[in-house]
Amino acid sequence: MTAPDHLLYRRVRRDIGLLATRQVADAPVPACPEWTVADLVAHLLEVAGNVAARLGSPVGTAQPRQPGVELGLEEWDRVSHVLEPLVELEGPRSAGRMVMDAFTHLLDLHAALDVPADPDHPAYRSTLDLLAGGFSASVRAHHLPVLRIESPTTSWTTGDGPVVRTLRAGTHDLHRSLAGRRSHAEIAALDWDGPPGPWLQAFTWGPFTPPAD
Repeated sequence: MTAPDHLLYRRVRRDIGLLATRQVADAPVPACPEWTVADLVAHLLEVAGNVAARLGSPVGTAQPRQPGVELGLEEWDRVSHVLEPLVELEGPRSAGRMVMDAFTHLLDLHAALDVPADPDHPAYRSTLDLLAGGFSASVRAHHLPVLRIESPTTSWTTGDGPVVRTLRAGTHDLHRSLAGRRSHAEIAALDWDGPPGPWLQAFTWGPFTPPAD
């Protein structure tokens, strides 16, 4: 059973705190061009602050005096202690997207620091559901035939109508592909039961664009 989104957000936030230390503050994050680890933390703090402000909490207006990992994490923790109960009350509208954004960036950190991600992290399931929903909307918007996506633990049918193609991938590779972290060549190299070409364009959706290489 998947944990509630506000608890997943807390878990992801703490996992990021373990990786994003002062010693790696200036390390580049290749999945987010021109960002360092410190920039990534600043982004997550900004997202939390914006959501808190939207939900009516003045804590959302607080910003760190200076950019930096330690101060950013400290401020993110402070904002989150107010924010998490608010998003629990509001439900999945904010919490699901916050978890997806934070968990995607947690995986970005793992890749940037060459630290293996936890293959059983509880955030995979709920964030994959959200990503698959966004990708499904992209399949419809591009007027593509239905693609079935299968992971080792679950599956999704994207688009409308009969299934004409199936993509099978491990949980991690699937997450990274749907979140714009894999190139078209890498996505095409996954386990497809036929030519993937028509569907590659659908992997550009929302805030996500596959890298050139």
